[in-house]
Amino acid sequence: MSDSSAIRSPDLSKLKSYLISLVSREIEVNPSDPAKRRQMITQFLEQAYLSTKLQLPNSIRDHLFHEILDELLGYGPLQPLLDDPEISEVMVNGHNLVFVEKKGKILQTNIRFDNDDQVLRIIDRIILPLGRRVDADSPTVDARLPDGSRVNAIIPPVAIDGPSITIRKFQKDKLSIEQLINLGSITPSFSELVRACVIARLNILISGGTGSGKTTLLNILSSFIPSDERIVTIEDAAELKLQQIHVVRLETKPPNSEGQSAVTIRDLVRNSLRMRPDRIVVGEVRGGEALDMLQAMNTGHDGSLTTLHANSPRDALSRLETMVLMAGMDLPIRAIREQVASALDLVIQITRMRDGTRKVTNVSEISGMEGDTVTMSDLFKFEQTGIGKEGAILGELKPTGLRPLFSQRLENVGFKLSPEVFGANLGDMLNNRRR
Repeated sequence: MSDSSAIRSPDLSKLKSYLISLVSREIEVNPSDPAKRRQMITQFLEQAYLSTKLQLPNSIRDHLFHEILDELLGYGPLQPLLDDPEISEVMVNGHNLVFVEKKGKILQTNIRFDNDDQVLRIIDRIILPLGRRVDADSPTVDARLPDGSRVNAIIPPVAIDGPSITIRKFQKDKLSIEQLINLGSITPSFSELVRACVIARLNILISGGTGSGKTTLLNILSSFIPSDERIVTIEDAAELKLQQIHVVRLETKPPNSEGQSAVTIRDLVRNSLRMRPDRIVVGEVRGGEALDMLQAMNTGHDGSLTTLHANSPRDALSRLETMVLMAGMDLPIRAIREQVASALDLVIQITRMRDGTRKVTNVSEISGMEGDTVTMSDLFKFEQTGIGKEGAILGELKPTGLRPLFSQRLENVGFKLSPEVFGANLGDMLNNRRR
C-alpha cells in the first residue's frame, strides 16, 4: 500500500481525529502566544503521538503531522491549494469533491475531506474570527481570509449534497497594465486610451461574466487615478488594492443574528457622498445602489469606476436599468436611460474565453440618446483570427476607426492621442461620414 493510500485508510483517519482532539484540549488548557502557536501545537502533537505508542513509517507519520497542523493552524485539506500560487479559485462541492481553477482551466483534484463535519469546521474557522455565522436559519455566508481571498460558503439544507465552499484567491502580486499587454488581454492602444480616460475623469463601467477579470481590470484602471485625489472604495468583500495614499476603503456588513444592522452597498454609496470624495470606486453594482451611483456621476462626482455582471456592453446597460428599478423609485424607463446616457462615458467588456484566458473584447462609448434608446459606438472590438495549439484563442483587440466624442475632454487635460490609437485611415473616413 502506498503512503498516499495508507494515509486515507479508516484507521489513520481515526488516529488523526484522536490526535486532533487531544491537541485541541491541550490548546484550550494552555493557550499560547500567537507567535509561538505553531511551535506549541507541534510539541503537543508529538507528545500525543508518543502516548499512542504507535510506530508508523516516517513518511506516513510526517504526512499525518502535516495534515493535522494544516487542520489546526490552517484550512485543513484546502491549505495546499491555498498555498499554490498557480491556483486562482478553489471550489468544494461536498466533502469528497474539490475542484480548482488553474491557469484559467477548471480541474478536479484528488483532495478529500473526511466527512461533512470537517468541511463545516473549516467554514467555522474562516467565519468565526470575523463575527459571522452560518447555520440552518442562515445557511449562506460571505467572508474574507486574512490574505484578502474572498470566500462564499453554503450549507444544508440549502446545499443538498453537503456543505460547499468557494474561495476566490487574492492575487498577492497585482497585475500591471504591461503584464496584461504581454498576456494578450489588452493592447498598447487600449492602455493608452484608458489611462487618458481615467485621468480625464470619465465615468467608466467594466462589464463581464463571473471570473472574467473585472476586479483585476478595475484595480489597474484605479492605478491611473492621480495620487493627490481622495478615493473612496466600496465593496462587498474588500479586494481592491489601490496604491494611492489618500484612500478610504469601505466594506458592507451582514445583518446580525436578529437580522438587523446590515450595512449595504447602497448605504455606503450614499454615505460616501458626504465624505468629500474626488473619486468613488464601487467594486460591483448589483441592485438599487445603481441609482445612487448614477446620480453621483451626474452631480459632480465624475471619474467614478464600477463593474457589473453582463455579457456585452448593451446587456450591461439593460442590467443597469433593471438595477435602478430595484431601488424602488417609480421612474419611467426613458428617465432612467437619460440618467445612464448622461452619467456613463465608457463601457469596457472583458470576457473569459473558451481557452481560459481573459481578454477585453469591446470598448464602447456612450454617445447619447436617439428617441428612447441609449446610443453606443464601438471604439475597439476583439477580432478572433483562429485557434492555436491546445485550443488557444488567437486574435487581437482592434480599433474600429471611430474617434470618440469625448476626445476634446482628453485634450483638455493634455492627452492628444495619435490617430493610430483609433485606427488612422479608417477613422478619417468614418469621421467624415459622421460629420
